Amino acid sequence: MQGVTDLKTELPFIGHKHRQIPTRRTMNFANLPLLCLWSLWALGHGPGWVCGQAATQPHSIKIEGDITLGGLFPVHSRGPAGVPCGDVKKEKGIHRMEAMLYALDQINSDPDLLPNMTLGARIMDTCSRDTYALEQSLTFVQALIQKDTSDVRCSNGEPPIIAKPERVVAVIGASASSVSIMVANVLRLFAIPQISYASTAPELSDSNRYDYFSRVVPPDSYQAQAMVDIVKALGWNYVSTLASEGNYGESGVDAFVQISREAGGVCIAQSIKIPREPKPGEFDKLIKRLMETPNARGIIIFANEDDIKRVLEASRRANLTGQFLWVGSDSWGSKISPILKLEDVAEGAVTILPKRASVEGFDQYFTSRSLENNRRNIWFAEYWEEDFKCKLTRPGLQPDEGARKCTGDERIGRDSTYEQEGKVQFVIDAVYAMAHALHNMHIDLCPGHTGVCDKMDPIHGRTLLHYILAVNFNGSAGTPVMFNENGDAPGRYDIFQYQLTNTTAPGYRAIGQWTEYLRLNIEDMQWSGGQKEIPSSVCSLPCNPGERKKMVKGVPCCWHCELCDGYQYQLDEFTCEMCPFDMRPNLNRSACRPTPIVKLEWSSPWAVLPIFLAILGILGTVFIVITFIRFNDTPIVRASGRELSYVLLTGIFLIYSITFLMIAEPGVGVCAFRRLFLGLGMAISYSALLTKTNRIYRIFEQGKKSVTPPKFISPTSQLVITFSLMSVQIVAVVIWLGVQPPHSIIDYEEQRTPNPEFAQGVLKCDMSDLSIISCLSYSIILMVTCTVYAIKARGVPENFNEAKPIGFTMYTTCIVWLAFVPIFFGTAQSAEKIYIQTTTLTISMSLSASVSLGMLYVPKVYVIVFHPEQNVQKRKRSFKAAATAVNASTRLSQKGAQNGESKDEKPDSLPKVMYISYTELTMVPT
Repeated sequence: MQGVTDLKTELPFIGHKHRQIPTRRTMNFANLPLLCLWSLWALGHGPGWVCGQAATQPHSIKIEGDITLGGLFPVHSRGPAGVPCGDVKKEKGIHRMEAMLYALDQINSDPDLLPNMTLGARIMDTCSRDTYALEQSLTFVQALIQKDTSDVRCSNGEPPIIAKPERVVAVIGASASSVSIMVANVLRLFAIPQISYASTAPELSDSNRYDYFSRVVPPDSYQAQAMVDIVKALGWNYVSTLASEGNYGESGVDAFVQISREAGGVCIAQSIKIPREPKPGEFDKLIKRLMETPNARGIIIFANEDDIKRVLEASRRANLTGQFLWVGSDSWGSKISPILKLEDVAEGAVTILPKRASVEGFDQYFTSRSLENNRRNIWFAEYWEEDFKCKLTRPGLQPDEGARKCTGDERIGRDSTYEQEGKVQFVIDAVYAMAHALHNMHIDLCPGHTGVCDKMDPIHGRTLLHYILAVNFNGSAGTPVMFNENGDAPGRYDIFQYQLTNTTAPGYRAIGQWTEYLRLNIEDMQWSGGQKEIPSSVCSLPCNPGERKKMVKGVPCCWHCELCDGYQYQLDEFTCEMCPFDMRPNLNRSACRPTPIVKLEWSSPWAVLPIFLAILGILGTVFIVITFIRFNDTPIVRASGRELSYVLLTGIFLIYSITFLMIAEPGVGVCAFRRLFLGLGMAISYSALLTKTNRIYRIFEQGKKSVTPPKFISPTSQLVITFSLMSVQIVAVVIWLGVQPPHSIIDYEEQRTPNPEFAQGVLKCDMSDLSIISCLSYSIILMVTCTVYAIKARGVPENFNEAKPIGFTMYTTCIVWLAFVPIFFGTAQSAEKIYIQTTTLTISMSLSASVSLGMLYVPKVYVIVFHPEQNVQKRKRSFKAAATAVNASTRLSQKGAQNGESKDEKPDSLPKVMYISYTELTMVPT
């Protein structure tokens, strides 16, 4: 058993004069409280107390020198339950320990560093276990414990032989942070400075608790910052962490979590701790837990080599090769042992290692070591057997028949694989830092003195610590070695990636470095299967343009993407904002763009038919006017009432003309003329028709009563009545123009469709649907009134044929406008409103004008042009004759009805004198 040699003591009651010390036995202090240990030391029982023989210190290396340094190295791995030590560790143990021996040789042979003084060492094995390391470190404080041995006797009554322990002035080590923390708590009590070559736990930066601790490697707080920067540079924001139980793993992960939280942008999916003594199947459960958050593919791992290897093995067993993206701390670094035979699982792993360089002198030194020239290393024989896979012959042990025997002629690097361990440089730098501190201390305290002077005998730990923190020299790699006020080295890291498919140099490849900021060569990286594209490790994929993030409560890196709908655009990644009323979002909703403006174009299909009808109507109207002017004095023209006919034709012309104003581009002038002429043409037309029907009705109604003609039936009176009716429309429009001056507007609401892509602003006059109907309302009143009179005058004899065409005209016009109203208002919500309503309005007006033109004037023009023989003067009749004829017609109609004849049948016996025309009425003097 590897343990501290001690004496089993029977503790008497206080005040007992003598204590018996029986035979020497070994004792393990692992399970004793620290207070009990100090009690044992205070009572004077420790290693080196031997009865009857010289004291020895097994399981350690002793190098003689003027000044002795302690050394703590994990020469062996942690043993199974109940066994403190396991197999020898070739790289992390033997390489590092030999690096201290090499550094001591170099310093002792250097005439300029500590001249005339030599450095010695007492090197102990920690067996990668903090409790065992504590037992070993007690050796370093033996010389500092005051002992009273006056009452101590051996069993034979003789005083014990007490060997004076060497005084250890400082300690190099330890490796694991948990070991360094345990040892530092002891060494600080005795003011023994300590320089670690591998412990990186941030906890050790606490100068209040670990004031005698320093290290030549940067703390994990720097390493954690570098790893956070790597994760961000790879575009990852959702990762899990794995930590070996203990100070190194837990404090490293804590630092990573804290820095990522402070920096923002990185969320921790799961933080999993690997037990110090894992149960069977523990790592398989660990992999299953990681798969509970499959999007968190990035795994930040602060773990020892053994745990790393077992995590990779469990990942392979779960058939998840390539699923996880490993980011390993310096405990992984560029080591081969954690990934041996697991290269496919480790492919793409990004690892970090304090910046280092291979020390050529050490390579030459170590490869020249053999069993003959390295007897000072008591563990070298184990290393030899492990490195060359052979067995040495030992006295008293039966050789393994199946094992190859070592010849002793093997050579490191020739007959075995050799690669310098990553922390060798730092071990050398730690020893040199101590040597430089002692050298500077000697210069200040012992000027001109050769060797150790009285002021340095003994060396005071607090004074030595002051010189350690002040050192500044170029280390074995050419980089400065210095410490800050907390005893930490500056952060300088190399970043590696394990690339399996890199045919030029498979293995770890340097892809960047970190010295307070990150420099990462993304183009040099390769991932599983040799792919160049960086895999993702995000909780939520980035939202598409035009989508905002709706955060998941409590997880700042997870969100749901919500589309900015309707007329919203993406103001920022969390906010959707409405576009201004005159704008709409662009296709990806990242900004707003002006809403296109439309109007009814001349070339639009919606405008073709109205324009065509208007042109035909205008041509027809002009033709009729020209015909009437040319035949102005003919009986038909005169009989049609020339004055009112020209007024009526003017109104019809204006009705046709309004089509062009409705299609023209809106402006102040166009909008003013729209207001004026939209209702004016119809008002003129129906004012004239109403005057005509009213005159006919009054004439024949008056004829039924007396032979006296009614008032206001002369052409002049008719014109006055017509213009009086027209003036109402004109006055109303003038007032409207004065109260609300016309102007054009862009209506963005009219065609604000649910889909913004179809939204349009409509350029139009400031006339609402209601104002258009209001503008036409007076004309509609005239039209309805005219229709009423046309119905009343329907009983006029056929010879008085002017009333019936007017009646048919008004009936048809009413039908047209009854169809117009539902179409006009029924399309108010349509996206094509501007086109449908304008087309409907113009066509309806053109049809009503065409009905008037066709029924009232086309027959007359036809007779004038094609049957001029009918356009002759008929004899005049007085109003009295006309009235007598009307009375006779009425009596005959009533008589026929009494005889069973239909009142609609024309009586054959009607005297010819009754067939007088409206023309004759117009020519009767008043």
